Amino acid sequence: MLRVHFGDADLARTRLSSAPHPLWEIATSLHRLQTRQGRWAYAEWYRTIRQRLRDMGMEHALRTMLLPLFPRAAYFPDFLTPTHAADGLEAGLEGILATPRRRVLKEVAHLDRVVGAPSWAPRLGELSIRKELVGVLRAYYEAAIAPYEEVIHARIEAERAARCRGLMDGGVEGMLAGLRPTMRWERSVLHVEYHPAVDRDLHLNGRGVLLVPSYFNWQRPVTLADPALPPAMIYPLIHEPSAPPPGHPAGSPAVSLTALLGRARAVTLHTVAAGATTGEIARAAGVAASSASRHAGALRDAGLVTSVRHGATVLHTLTPTGASVLRAALTRSRGTP
Repeated sequence: MLRVHFGDADLARTRLSSAPHPLWEIATSLHRLQTRQGRWAYAEWYRTIRQRLRDMGMEHALRTMLLPLFPRAAYFPDFLTPTHAADGLEAGLEGILATPRRRVLKEVAHLDRVVGAPSWAPRLGELSIRKELVGVLRAYYEAAIAPYEEVIHARIEAERAARCRGLMDGGVEGMLAGLRPTMRWERSVLHVEYHPAVDRDLHLNGRGVLLVPSYFNWQRPVTLADPALPPAMIYPLIHEPSAPPPGHPAGSPAVSLTALLGRARAVTLHTVAAGATTGEIARAAGVAASSASRHAGALRDAGLVTSVRHGATVLHTLTPTGASVLRAALTRSRGTP
C-alpha cells in the first residue's frame, strides 16, 4: 500500500496530465508483455506487436535490453521515465541522455539489489550506451505505441473528461475521490493499491502531484521511487463493467440491443461506453470509417451518443440516456432482474 499525504498547498497544486506520457506508456506496455493479467484488454495489440517486433529485428533488444530494465516488479529506474517526457517523446529521450552519470549508476545499483540488473547495466553511466538505449526506445515506440496513438489519446481524453466532471462537482478532492477502485481518498490521504512488496508513505510537502492516466497501466498505479523527484502518479484507465472482455457472454452487444438497433449500431453503442474514436468504432464493427461515422451520427441524433472533436480526431462517448439503454440491455442479457 502507498499512502500519499496531502496538505492544502498540495491540493492546490495537484493537476491532471494533458496528454499521454510516452515513456510511461513504453514502460507499462513492456509490463503488459511480462504478464497475462489484463491480456483481454490489449488482445489486438498483443497479437500484432510480437510480429511487428520480429519483422523489425527487435526481439533480441527486447529480451536483453528493454525487459530487464523495465521489470514488472517493485522497482525500475526512475531516470527511464523523466518528467521531460510530458513535452513529448523526444524531450523525454533527451532527459534520459541528460541524466547525471552518478544518478544513473545509483539507480542501476538499486535495481540490481531489488530484482537483479543485467551485467551490462552499469555501462549506462556512459553516454554512448545511453544513446544506444535511446535508439532502441525510439524504435520500440514506433513499433508498439505510435500505431495506437489515436486510441490512446481518445481514451485518455475520455478519462480527463470524467476526472474534470469530478473536479467541477467536488473540487480537487472530488477528482481524487473519483479515482476508485485503484485509489481511495480519505481526507488528506490518498490510499493507493500498490505493488504488494511496497508499504510506503509519500509526503508531498506542498509540491502537489501530477496525475497521469495511462493506457497500458493495469490495475496498480505506479509512482517514482525517489521521493525527492517531482511527484507523479501514473494510474490505469477505468475499465467499465459495461465493457467486459471479448469472449465473455456480455462481451458482444446484447441480443435485444442488436435486434433494436442492428448489429453495427449496437456494436457502436457498446464500443463508445468507455469513449471511442470513429476509427475505433470502425475496427470494432468491421466497417469503413465513413460507415462508422454515420452510425455514430444516427446514435447522436437519437440522444444516445455525444461527439467532441479534438483536432483531427472525433471522440464519441455515451450520454446518460445512452448509458442507461446499454446498461438495461446488458442487464437483461445476463438474466438479472
